[in-house]
Amino acid sequence: MITALKIRDLAIGRGERVLFRHFSLTVEAGEVVALIGANGAGKTSLLRAVAGFLRPLAGALSFVGPEGVVPAEDARRADCHMIGHQDGLKGGRRAREELLFQALWSGGDAARALAAADRLGLTRLLDLEVRVLSAGQRRRLALARLIARPRSLWLLDEPLAPLDSAARGLFGVLMAEHLATGGLVLAAVHDPLPIVARTVEIGA
Repeated sequence: MITALKIRDLAIGRGERVLFRHFSLTVEAGEVVALIGANGAGKTSLLRAVAGFLRPLAGALSFVGPEGVVPAEDARRADCHMIGHQDGLKGGRRAREELLFQALWSGGDAARALAAADRLGLTRLLDLEVRVLSAGQRRRLALARLIARPRSLWLLDEPLAPLDSAARGLFGVLMAEHLATGGLVLAAVHDPLPIVARTVEIGA
């Protein structure tokens, strides 16, 4: 279990361009941090660095558990969820097949995955191919992974973009439940999250 994410003096680049330098942040258990900033400021790149998909130019990232620092590889493999700007779903699969594959691959089980689908109002859509779902339905299917296989740290890139107001409200409830169990959320956003969050600007 991750109880804190610590970022110290981080520098991130893309191609020949340095997006930001000397960025530090600590996210504690039970806390949501909303990353804001202009397009191209580096919000998504920061999430990708935390997830291990992008190597920082400088600085350090550390994951802390109840007994001290957790090796980054172990923390990312067992205790992080990332939902990117793209949903990461295969359009040719039926929604049920895709959800079960994602849940089982990450260490969850079928019963919890189907319960997550029901919680997000997806049960009647599970026999449809992913490609025929609306953008909001696909996003809810992607978000179902967060509760199908619980992990401490949620890394979210524009999670609300395709959701209607009802789905945004429900996601706010799910986030609150996650925080109540000691979860952490780091989200890149343009729209305000449906829950109280600490705001940090990238590229200010």
